Amino acid sequence: MTENSDLPASPSDLVPVAIEEEMRSSYLAYAMSVIVSRALPDVRDGLKPVHRRILYAMRESGFTADKPYRKSARAVGDVMGKYHPHGDSSIYDAMVRMAQHWSMRVKLIDGQGNFGSVDGDSPAAMRYTEARLAKSASFLLDDIDRDTVDFQPNYDESENEPTVLPASFPNLLVNGATGIAVGMATNIPTHNPGEVIDATLAMISNPDITLEELMEIIPGPDFPTGGTILGRAGIRSAFATGRGSVVVRAKADFEEIRKDRKAIIITEIPYQVNKATLQEKIAELVRDKTSDRHIEGISDIRDESDRSGMRVVIELKRDATPEVVLNQLYRFTQLQSSFGVNMLALNGGQPQLMGLRDVLSAFIAFREEVIMRRARFDLNKARDRGHILVGLVIAVANIDEVIRIIRAAPDAATAREQLMAAEWNAADVEPLLALIHDEGNVVVNGKVRLTEAQARGILELRLQRLTGLEREKIQNELSEVAVKINELLEIIGSHIRRMEVMREELLLARAEIATPRATEISDYAGDQDDESLIEPGLMVVTITRDGFIKRTPLEVFRAQNRGGRGRTAAGRRGDDIVVRSFNAHTHQWVLFFSSGGKAYREKVWRLPEASPTAKGRALVNLLPDLGGDEITAVLPLPQDEELWDALHLVFATASGGVRRNRLSDFQNIRSSGLIAMKLDEGDRLIGVATCREGQDVFLATRKARCIRFQITDETLRVFAGRGSTGVRGIRLADGDEVISLCVLNHVDATVEERQLYLRAANAKRRAENAADEADAEETGVDAEEVVLPDGSALTPERFTELEAAEEILLTVSDGGFGRRSSAYDYRVSGRGGQGIANMTFSSSKRGFEVVATLPVLSGVDVMLVTDAGRLIRVPVDQVRVMARQASGVTLLRLDGTEAVTSVFPVLEDDSSDGDDDAGADGESTGNEG
Repeated sequence: MTENSDLPASPSDLVPVAIEEEMRSSYLAYAMSVIVSRALPDVRDGLKPVHRRILYAMRESGFTADKPYRKSARAVGDVMGKYHPHGDSSIYDAMVRMAQHWSMRVKLIDGQGNFGSVDGDSPAAMRYTEARLAKSASFLLDDIDRDTVDFQPNYDESENEPTVLPASFPNLLVNGATGIAVGMATNIPTHNPGEVIDATLAMISNPDITLEELMEIIPGPDFPTGGTILGRAGIRSAFATGRGSVVVRAKADFEEIRKDRKAIIITEIPYQVNKATLQEKIAELVRDKTSDRHIEGISDIRDESDRSGMRVVIELKRDATPEVVLNQLYRFTQLQSSFGVNMLALNGGQPQLMGLRDVLSAFIAFREEVIMRRARFDLNKARDRGHILVGLVIAVANIDEVIRIIRAAPDAATAREQLMAAEWNAADVEPLLALIHDEGNVVVNGKVRLTEAQARGILELRLQRLTGLEREKIQNELSEVAVKINELLEIIGSHIRRMEVMREELLLARAEIATPRATEISDYAGDQDDESLIEPGLMVVTITRDGFIKRTPLEVFRAQNRGGRGRTAAGRRGDDIVVRSFNAHTHQWVLFFSSGGKAYREKVWRLPEASPTAKGRALVNLLPDLGGDEITAVLPLPQDEELWDALHLVFATASGGVRRNRLSDFQNIRSSGLIAMKLDEGDRLIGVATCREGQDVFLATRKARCIRFQITDETLRVFAGRGSTGVRGIRLADGDEVISLCVLNHVDATVEERQLYLRAANAKRRAENAADEADAEETGVDAEEVVLPDGSALTPERFTELEAAEEILLTVSDGGFGRRSSAYDYRVSGRGGQGIANMTFSSSKRGFEVVATLPVLSGVDVMLVTDAGRLIRVPVDQVRVMARQASGVTLLRLDGTEAVTSVFPVLEDDSSDGDDDAGADGESTGNEG
C-alpha cells in the first residue's frame, strides 16, 4: 500500500482471500475474545474480567474495607477509563451483583444505598449509591503487589492490569458464576465457604481423596437464598462430570392464622428466583380457572418480608388441603425449580468442563504457584535488605575511615566511587554474608569491596545510626532478615512447606468468611404427586340437598347404642338437609352422576375436608361444569383399578328404569364431565352400583315395595352406548319412586329351601336372643314349616352352606325405625314386575316411607342422618333380624317433625395399609339412600 491511505490500492497490493476462510477465522477470533475476555470465569480466582477489574481498580483507588464509602460512579469511572472500555451500565451491574447478599454466597463489595432487592427491583443510579471493598475481597487481592500474578497492558497500554487475582480461597466454588459465551455457557452454583475450604484442606492432606470423601465434606451447593435441594443424584453428577441438574424447593411451613384458616408461609425461595414475579405467577394461576395449571384453594397472597427475613403468606380457603395446594405450587411455579449445573471455566486460558476434584486441584496448583512467586519476591527483597545491612555493618565497623573518605570527597559521586574502590576487612562481615546468602559481595584475600547499592546506603546513613543502640538495631535486623531468608528458601525448596503455608492461609480465610449452611439437602429422590402427600384413611363423605359436599375423618364419629341421640353431622344453611352420605378411602375414585345424566370423577382426598359441624363446599365449585344440574347419585369405585375391567355398572332411576354398562366406559372422564345416561323429563338417577354377570339387582321404593332380579344378558343386557334410557326395572304405583339400588349375590336355592332355611335360622336367632324377646317389638310372623318335595328336611350341611351365603338387608323408615331381614326373604323374580312388600308401617309408630334398604355385614355400623343435621352411628348387630314385612325397632329417637333422610354403612378396614374396599371382592354396593 502507498503511504497515502486516501489513494486506492494498486492491484499488486491486493491479496485474494477465500470468504469461507475469512469468516471462519474472524468468527473464531470473535468467539475466543468473548470466551476469554468476557463471559467465562477463571478457575483460579473464579472471576470474569469485569469483576476482576472492578476489584483491582477499587483497591488501587484505596476503596478498601477500612476506608470510608465512596460514590459508585467514581469506581465505575476508574474501571471504565483504565481497564474496561465498555458501557458503564455493564460495569455497574457487575458491581451491584457483587454487593447483593442474595446473589453472592460471600459478598465482595460492601454497598451502601439501594442495590436492588430479591423482588427484582433495580438498584439506584450509581451517582446515588456508595461502595467499598468488602473484607472478604482482601483474600482475593492480598499480595497482588508481590509479583504473585502476571500483569498485562490494558486496552490502550497506558496501565497494567492483573491477568488473575492471587485468591487465597476457591472463589469459583464459593460464589459460583453464570455466563453465556459464543457456543457455550457456564452455570456454576454457589457453595458453603467453610465446606469448600475444608474440602481444599482435605485434598491438600490427601491428593488422592475420592469424590465420595469430598462429598462428605461438601454435600452439595449452598445457595444464599436457602431452600432445599431434593435428592443427591444431580449433585453427584455435577461434581463428577461438571454437568447435572439440581432440583431446589422453597421452604414452607403451615400456620394457623385464625380459626379454621391456615396459611402457607414461604421463608426461603430457590436461587435466582424473583420473589415479586413468583407472587404474580401464583396469583395468575389462582385467577385462571380455565388453565390445566389452575391452583384451587388460595384466598390471598401477601408479602410480609422485612429486615428480619423473608415471609410470604399464602392464605388458604377454609376447605382447602394445605399439602395439596403446596404441592401444586411446587409443581406449577418457581417455588420448585431446577438449577442446571454446567461447571465450565477457563483453565490455562482454555474453556474446560470441570468436576469438583478438577476445580480444587486447579486452585491448589495455582495457589502453590502464588506462594512460590511470593516467596521468591520476598526473598529478593530480603536479600536486597540484607545486602544493604551488610554495607552498614562495614561502615559502622570502619566509621573513622568512612568519615574521612566522605569529608575528603568533593561530591557524592566521588565519595561513592571511593567507598566502592576501598577494600574493607571482611573478618566481621564474612559470617553475615553466609548467614543471609548474600552473593553481592566478593571476599578476596580477607578483603571485601562495597557494591554501589551499599555505598549509596552508607551515604544516606543518618548520624543517629552511629550510636551504640542503633548499631545494635542494625545487627538485630540483620539477624531477622537472615531468619526470614532461610524460611523463604525452605518454602521455595519444599512442596510440603508450601502446602503448610497454604493450609495456614486457608484457615485464616475460613475464620473470616465461613458461615452456617443455608440450603438443606433432602434424600428425597423424586417428585411427589398430590396423592402421595395425603395420609391414607377412611372418610365420611356427606352431600346435602342444596349441593354442599365435605369429607370428615371416620374416627370423628364414635359408635353409640341404638336409640341414642346421635351427634351433629353438618351445619345447615336454612332448611338444607343431608341427603346422601357414604364412607370411602382417601385414595378412592368417586363417580358423581348429575340430574342431567352426566358423570364426573374425583378422588376422595380432593373433596374438601371439614369438621362434622361445617356445611362443606358447594359442588358447583368443585365441578365447575355442573351448571344448573345437581348430583343425584354418587359411586365410590374399588381402589384396585385392575378390577374395573371385570366389572359393570348398573344404573337405576327414580321412575324404575335400569341399565347396564361396562365400567371401562367411564374410565376416562374429562373435567367437563361425560354423558352417562339419557333421562326422560322429570326422571333422575337414584343409584349406580358395580356388578358382575349372574348377580342380582335389588330395587326398593319409597312406598315399601321392592323387586329382585338376576343380571343376565336376557334380563338386563350390556348397553353399548351411554346415551340410552335403559329398560324398566320395576313397575311403580302412582306417587311411588325408587329410593335404593343394591347388588346382591345370586344363590341357587329353591323357594322351598329358602323358606325352610328362614324357619330354621329364625329359630336359631330366637334362641340366641331369648333374653331380648320381650323387646323385639316384632309385628311380622314366622313362615309356616315346609318340607322338601321328596319329603326330606333341610340337612345340616345344606343349612351351613346357605348360612355362609346369606346376605342381610337393613331397611330403615323415615320415622327412625329399622329392621334387618335375610336376603332369602326376597324372592328372585323377573324384571319389570310390581315387586313385593318390603316393610309394614304400624299406625302406632312414626314414619310412613322407606328411606333405604341396603345390605349390611355383621359387626359393622350404620349411620343415620336426619333432616335436622343429626347423625347417629349404630352397630347393626343391635338391630334384630326379622321378617321382611316387620316395621322394626327404634334406631334413632326423633324430635318433632324431624325425619331420617339418609342411611349408609360404615365398612371398617383393619388392614395395615388402611385400604378400604367397599365389599369383600372390592365391589361397591351402590347408593344407600
